[in-house]
Amino acid sequence: MARRIYIHSTSKSTGGRTAVYGICIGFLLLYLGTIPVASDITERYESLQTELWRDRSGVVLLPKANERGFFSSPAGNVPELFETLLLRKEDRFFYYHLGVNPFSMVRGIASLFQSGGSGGSSTITQQLAKILLGNEAKRTVANKLIESAYAFALELHLSKREILTMYENTAYFGKNRQGIGEASRYFFNKQPTSLTEQEMLQLITALGSPSTRFPGSPKNDALFPSVAEAVSSDVSFASTTIRRTSLSSSKEAIFELQSFNLACDPCDLTIDATLTKEIREVLRRHLASAEDSNVENGAIVVLKLPENELLAIIGSPDPRSLVDGAQLNMALQPRPIGSTAKPFIYLNAFEKGARPYTLIEDEEYSYRIGTGFAFYPKNFDGKFRGTVTLHNALSNSLNVPAVKTLEYVGLPRFYRFLNETLRFVPRQPLSRYELGIALGALEMDLLTLSHFFTIFPNEGVLRPLTLQKSEPGLLSAPMEVLQKETRVAPKTYTQLVTKILADRETAVEQFGLRSNLTLPYKNYALKTGTSRDYHDSWTIGFTPDFLVGVWLGNSDNTPMRELTGQTGAGAIWQDVMTLMYTSSYNKSTPFHFDTVKEFTDSGSVEYGLAGDDYAALRNLMKDHSLILSPHDGDTIELSDKTVIPLVAREPVDWFIDEKFLIHAKETSSSPTKEGKIKIEAKSLKKAELVDIYLISEN
Repeated sequence: MARRIYIHSTSKSTGGRTAVYGICIGFLLLYLGTIPVASDITERYESLQTELWRDRSGVVLLPKANERGFFSSPAGNVPELFETLLLRKEDRFFYYHLGVNPFSMVRGIASLFQSGGSGGSSTITQQLAKILLGNEAKRTVANKLIESAYAFALELHLSKREILTMYENTAYFGKNRQGIGEASRYFFNKQPTSLTEQEMLQLITALGSPSTRFPGSPKNDALFPSVAEAVSSDVSFASTTIRRTSLSSSKEAIFELQSFNLACDPCDLTIDATLTKEIREVLRRHLASAEDSNVENGAIVVLKLPENELLAIIGSPDPRSLVDGAQLNMALQPRPIGSTAKPFIYLNAFEKGARPYTLIEDEEYSYRIGTGFAFYPKNFDGKFRGTVTLHNALSNSLNVPAVKTLEYVGLPRFYRFLNETLRFVPRQPLSRYELGIALGALEMDLLTLSHFFTIFPNEGVLRPLTLQKSEPGLLSAPMEVLQKETRVAPKTYTQLVTKILADRETAVEQFGLRSNLTLPYKNYALKTGTSRDYHDSWTIGFTPDFLVGVWLGNSDNTPMRELTGQTGAGAIWQDVMTLMYTSSYNKSTPFHFDTVKEFTDSGSVEYGLAGDDYAALRNLMKDHSLILSPHDGDTIELSDKTVIPLVAREPVDWFIDEKFLIHAKETSSSPTKEGKIKIEAKSLKKAELVDIYLISEN
């Protein structure tokens, strides 16, 4: 049987394979060749997203305009109904074409040639390419073809889901709002998932001519019925009030945050926007009602403990106001801190060996200031209380004991505590303040001071302040960055300070039974401060769960009318603390005083530490000076009426320039000449000498 050779069939098979290979190679080349095109579009899409600042709950505080001047933020979830209505209006065959609808394409190009119109009939993929290429205002045949090529490239490299999402986030809806997420928040003050069908249709109606057909515009209202009919929606238009997000209120929400170097996108912050708004209103209300007190400015800081997260920072009651200082973030402006410095002084004294039950003299006292002159500190009420405990002295914010306690601590030691332990950067060298630190001469801003106060509820640990959730530690102009938590004091000593600051009963003498510092709760502690001549009013208070710091004053440094830390900042502090106690941030956490030991003496209870030598430490700082007045170095003006009181701790022999005067506890001398006078007192056990200086009144 003859052998058959199928030469013709083999030739066909080879040709078929060649064609398939050619198609595959061609498609591969097309795919590879369009990668740069698709990448270019994707990069343009990503660059359109505006920088977002979101609070701890995800609320957008204020988006910044992108490089094209539009506000755009990606939508987390888009309702399925919105996408259905969108595709019915813009691109019914979206899932069936490769970026271009050929029939619509021909019709659109013909329209451009015939009437110079917009062309219309573009697919969603083409519209996406047009927006990202920036061709909205340049409707030419060439651009139409370029957009079609880009659309085809997108279809090759992206899924339909990705393309639709990109379009939803880039489409224009009017008023410089780009994307469904930003448009929903701006026009309806809600997330896309909460939109009603009417609101969805109002947004869809804006497409194509957003500058004149944005939601709420007359054209949008007029076209709504025809658009609803076109997308087969039976929703009837009902006139509603468009609740646009107020740009001015948004700017107010981020006014203070602009003081920080927030290098993030998006910025997920620890700030509570709702709480901040409520607290700003508290500040605004109090300042409005304090017209007779000559006070224009204030600041409030709220921290979540123990994490040290910044919940609220208010540096101006109304950043939009034209009042002096309204445009300043006063929470970051250094001011004299008054008596709020005292807890840190007593903390160092306890570390050195003193205790809350240690006795100290509250009496007339002088110390030399940097100029060489004597300075006489007075208490706020002008009274001296004699021998008191450090507990009583701190509770009632007594000035003379604070100065003496700082002397006991030693200025070099306290300078190291501020500079090296707290890493505080003062406005001028600490040596210029000297013992004046105890009287509130040191300047700090409210945020820094509030941060330092966290060492008491956090039991000796200074943690970084956190503003960005992803980055603990924040940078502000007056502060260094604290990158990691640092133990700045043993908890035994911070517990002693907190125990005193939480004791409102001992503070009754100075602040009264009921005041702005009184709250119907037990787990809180606080310290007030008033700078000289009522320039600044401070209150810093805390629980284990949160801290509230308040400052009142004037940005131009003019004095207030007798507003103290209690009557000024204290009233605002009370209202903000009440807000915090009724918030979810209050966990009713009690203070821990596990290292504190009670000592009973003559029926009263004092606090110390286990292992204390109570008798020795009680008299550790008691003043044993024999001469109480005058003081060594006093300079007195001489006249024919000058009388120098001579006061000793016990009856003594008094000598003036080595001449015996009298044996007495108290007497006086009437000098007649200028110059240095030596005054000596002698008892059975000791002798003491002071020098005073008399100068002519001329």
